Amino acid sequence: MKLFSNQYIRYGLFIIIGLLLGWLFFHSSATSESELNHASEQNKAEIWTCSMHPQIRMDKPGKCPLCAMDLILLNQNSSEAMDPDEIHFTKEAAQLANVMTSVVSKNESVKEVRLFGKVQADERLVQSQVAYIPGRIEKLYVNFTGESVRKGQLLALIYAPDLITAQQELLETVKTKQSYPEFYEAAKEKLFQWKLSSKQIATIESTQKVKTNVEVYATSSGIITAKQINVGDYVGQGTVLFEVTDLSRIWVLFDAYESDLHFLKKGNKMDFTLQAMPGSAFNGIISFIDPVIDPSTRVAKVRLEINNQDGKLKPEMFATGFVKANLDHYQNKMVVPKTAVLWTGKRSIVYVKKPGNDPIFKIREIELGPMLGNSYVVEKGLTEGEEIVTQGAFSVDAAAQLEGKPSMMNTEGGKVSTGHENHTGRQETKVENSTEITKKVKVSSNFQQQLKLVFNNYIKIKNALANDDGKTSQKYAVELLKSLKNVDMKLLKDKESHTHWMTIEKDLKTSAELISKNSEIKVQREKFIVLSKNISKSIKLFGINQKVYEQFCPMANSDKGAIWLSTEEKIINPYFGASMLQCGTIQSIIE
Repeated sequence: MKLFSNQYIRYGLFIIIGLLLGWLFFHSSATSESELNHASEQNKAEIWTCSMHPQIRMDKPGKCPLCAMDLILLNQNSSEAMDPDEIHFTKEAAQLANVMTSVVSKNESVKEVRLFGKVQADERLVQSQVAYIPGRIEKLYVNFTGESVRKGQLLALIYAPDLITAQQELLETVKTKQSYPEFYEAAKEKLFQWKLSSKQIATIESTQKVKTNVEVYATSSGIITAKQINVGDYVGQGTVLFEVTDLSRIWVLFDAYESDLHFLKKGNKMDFTLQAMPGSAFNGIISFIDPVIDPSTRVAKVRLEINNQDGKLKPEMFATGFVKANLDHYQNKMVVPKTAVLWTGKRSIVYVKKPGNDPIFKIREIELGPMLGNSYVVEKGLTEGEEIVTQGAFSVDAAAQLEGKPSMMNTEGGKVSTGHENHTGRQETKVENSTEITKKVKVSSNFQQQLKLVFNNYIKIKNALANDDGKTSQKYAVELLKSLKNVDMKLLKDKESHTHWMTIEKDLKTSAELISKNSEIKVQREKFIVLSKNISKSIKLFGINQKVYEQFCPMANSDKGAIWLSTEEKIINPYFGASMLQCGTIQSIIE
């Protein structure tokens, strides 16, 4: 019985040990498989992108193939139900893309109108000092413009033969004034008309001496703003000798464009500053708005009248005026910053943030009212308290386009666009040939050779900008202008070729001249954008018998992107220099 019992105990222990080992083995295997599946699903959910090039999409972390920056995690799967039109960012991605939001609120609709103008003399206080009698200028007591004069001041002496005759007539009538008083009064009146005073006439009568010269006295106080005569000049009756301007009260005249006129009213207060007096502020009341628009400048004059007893304000000083106009028709409306709005032709859109802490955004079309300086009135599309993207809206829109969701240029959404193949960082290039360019012009090899010299100087400018060398880029801009001047338009045989080249040549010359005359490399790069567009256009139209790479940087030109041309496949970005030298892609190849 004991043996039987021991045998069953051994069998029982073997069974228990076997079950325990089986449970440990299969439970561990199942757990490992579950963890691997979970990790795999998590990896598949992760999308890594570049903060500077959002078109990059990777399924694992690494370096951006364009600029070598570390990739960031764009989004992850969430258990929460997702709207297919929403754009999801991680907090890190939103921060790196510099996406900022603010809450929509109702503000007072006040439009600040900015006007430019000049200080001018008050036309009503400008007087001409004229000669009242013909003669010759014997002496001047005021010799230059800008001299101050006061009313009654002696300005000049005029030798007047007619005055001598008139005085002799007066002296003759004095003898017979008791018998013929009317002749005496007529002789005196003649002298009065020539602006002789009663005292001067009485002196002539008492001394019985004839004056040969007549004095010219100032009839008003002010500044001599024009001197029309010199000693020895002969003048006639009514000849202008001086122009005297009283500057104790002046006008400030501003140019108002048609679009601004309906915001301006007579009686509005205007603050203004003067370029000649930085830090000083002035103000006045609009006293007059020109009812007629100048047909050449398309502006109407807006006038302020300012006291200028101290003489600080001088005619021709440049002024900048600011008027705050209350828009009564747009009160209690939502107001959003200009940076929040994206324009697409007739459509205006914003990106609204989903309530919560996660940076999730959705596009919305809105209807705008007038622009208020750096903001817009919103008539429809937003409600008070909603949160919208006010900075970085282009970055959010770029992410929407790349994910195939509704965006600024695509209202319905569509296919996801990565812009890269096999995650190599190289955008697929297309080769442009004559069939792809609208009406490519056939020209002689001589013309192409001359155009190539222009292109070679363009490449030198590009290389100088990439090296942050503004001085060298100026030098080669001058060389480009010389080579452009040597392009012989007579080699173009048809009217169409002439028309194309004349338009391109004008734009090339303008942008190259601006680069050559400006030492600031930031300004040079702005003008290089236009230069590149026109060089590209000319090569596509006429050709230079050389392979040219048209390259593109999405971050240049205020995030709108800009092209440049290169003779090599390697990216050397001229818009940022050493800081982002390899930022860009090959957009096309021009054969």
